[in-house]
Amino acid sequence: MSNQATTNTTVQKASGMDRFLNVIERVGNKIPDPAILFFWALIAVWVFSAVLSQVSFDLVNPRTGDALVINNLLTGEALAHFLANMVTTFTSFAPLGIVLVAMLGVGVADSSGFITTALKKMLNVTPAKFLTPMLILVAIVSHTAADAGYVLVIPLGGIIFHAAGRHPLAGIAAAFAGVSGGFSANFIPSGIDPLLAGFTQTAAQVLDPDYVVNPLANIYFTGLSSIIIVAIGWFVTERIIEPRLAKTPVDADAEEAPDLGSISDKEAKAFKYAGWAMMAGIALLIAAIMPENSALRSPDGEITAFSAPLMKSIVPLIFILFIIPGIVYGRVVGKFSNSNDVIKAMSDTMGTMGAYMVMSFFCAQFLVAFGQSNIGTMLALYGAEGLKALNLPGQATVVGMILLTAMVNLLVGSASAKWALIGPILVPMLMAVGISPELSQAAYRVGDSVSNIISPLMVFFPLVVVYCQRYVKSTGIGTLASLMMPFSIAMLIGWSIFLLAYWALGIPLGIQAPYTYTM
Repeated sequence: MSNQATTNTTVQKASGMDRFLNVIERVGNKIPDPAILFFWALIAVWVFSAVLSQVSFDLVNPRTGDALVINNLLTGEALAHFLANMVTTFTSFAPLGIVLVAMLGVGVADSSGFITTALKKMLNVTPAKFLTPMLILVAIVSHTAADAGYVLVIPLGGIIFHAAGRHPLAGIAAAFAGVSGGFSANFIPSGIDPLLAGFTQTAAQVLDPDYVVNPLANIYFTGLSSIIIVAIGWFVTERIIEPRLAKTPVDADAEEAPDLGSISDKEAKAFKYAGWAMMAGIALLIAAIMPENSALRSPDGEITAFSAPLMKSIVPLIFILFIIPGIVYGRVVGKFSNSNDVIKAMSDTMGTMGAYMVMSFFCAQFLVAFGQSNIGTMLALYGAEGLKALNLPGQATVVGMILLTAMVNLLVGSASAKWALIGPILVPMLMAVGISPELSQAAYRVGDSVSNIISPLMVFFPLVVVYCQRYVKSTGIGTLASLMMPFSIAMLIGWSIFLLAYWALGIPLGIQAPYTYTM
C-alpha cells in the first residue's frame, strides 16, 4: 500500500512539473521569432530611455565614478548615430563572426565524413549509460576555449544523441547545460579567472587598499563544481528531459542520424591520415606556445589570459584544426576530388546559417542600444542596493547574492560587465560582515552561470534554437526555455547548497593571495 502511495505521489509530482514546463513552452512559443523579439525589444529600449532620461537617480556608476544617467536614444542625434552605425554594429557583433568562421571549418569536416567516423569511434569506446555525463563533461571543459562550446559541442550533442537512438534535443539541452549553465564549473583555468579576480581585487580595495586576489582564487571550488554540474545535468537529462521529449517526434524531413555502424577499411585509413594531420597541427601549436617569449602568449607570458593572442585565436584555430583533417579525410575517402568540392561544403554550411544571421542583425542593434541607454546598469545597481539594505545573515546574504546575479544575468549578459557593476557594492559590504571577496566572487559565479540557459537575451540562445530546429522545426524560444528550466532550477538549488556546505566546512576556495583581510 505504501509503495502504491509513493508511486502515486511521484506521478503527481512529475505531472506537476510537466504542467509547469508546458505552461513555459506555450507562453514562450507565443513570443515572436527571435529576430522580431529583438526588434520590439529595441523599440522598448528607445521608449524607456526617453522616459527614464527625465528622471534623476541617486546612484553612482562604480565603473566610471559618475552619477547614473539614462541616455535618451530618441533624440535626433542619437537616431542619426544609430543609422550611421547600423552596418558596423551588425558586422562587429562578436558571436556572428565566431559562429561563421568556426562553422566553415567544422562544415568541411562534417561534409567529408570525418566527424561521423570520429563519433563512431567515440561511441564504440563510451558505454551507452555514460554518454550523457561524458557529453556534459566535454561541454564544461570547452570553456577553456572561450566560446568554442557554443559552435562545436552543442550541435555535436544533438548529433551524438540522434546517432545513439536518443532524442537529439536532449543532447543539445545537455550540452547547452554544460557549456552555459555550468559556465563557472571547470577544473582547467581559463581567461575568465584572472578577469573576474581583477574586478574583485579592485572592489576589495575600496575597503582595504592592500587586499590582493589571486587569479586562481576559486579554482578548487570551480573544479569540484564540475562534478556537481555533471551529476545534476545527468540526472535532469535522463529523468526529466528525455521522458518529456518522448512526446516530441523528430520531424520526418529532419537531418538524418549519421550511420554509426561499422567503419570500412577506407574510412579507417582516411581517419588515420586525418588524425595524423590534426595531431601534427596540435603539435605545431604546442611547440609555438612553449617558449616563454612566444608571440602567442600575453605580454607577461601567460597563456590563458584574455590578452594572450592564443586566446583571441581560438576560433581561427578551430577553423584550421577542423578544415585540415576534413580535407585530408575527404580526399582519401573520395568525398573531395578537387578544391571546388571543399568550397561547396563551406557554401552548404553557410546556407544553413541564414536564420541565425537575420537574428544576429536585430540582436546586435538591440544589445548596443541597451548598453548605450544604461537601463541595465540602473537595474543592476538598484538590485545591489536592495540586497545591501536587507542586511541579511551571512548564509542568506550569499544566497541573495546568487539570486540577484541570476536575475541581473537575464538583462546583462557579459560576466565581467555585471561584476564591474555590482562587485564594488557587494564585495566591500560582505567584507564588513566577515565574508571574503573570494567567497563573494564564488557566489557571483554561481549566479552568473545558472540563468544563462533560460535567457533569450543571451547572445547564443537563438543559435541553440536554430540547432534544435534542425530536428524539430516547430522549436521556438518557449520550447528551449522549457527544456532548460529544469537544468536552471536544479543547478541553482544544488550549486548554492554546495557552495554553502563548502563554506561551512572551511575548505579553501582556491589559491589564496599571501595577504587576506581580517576583521
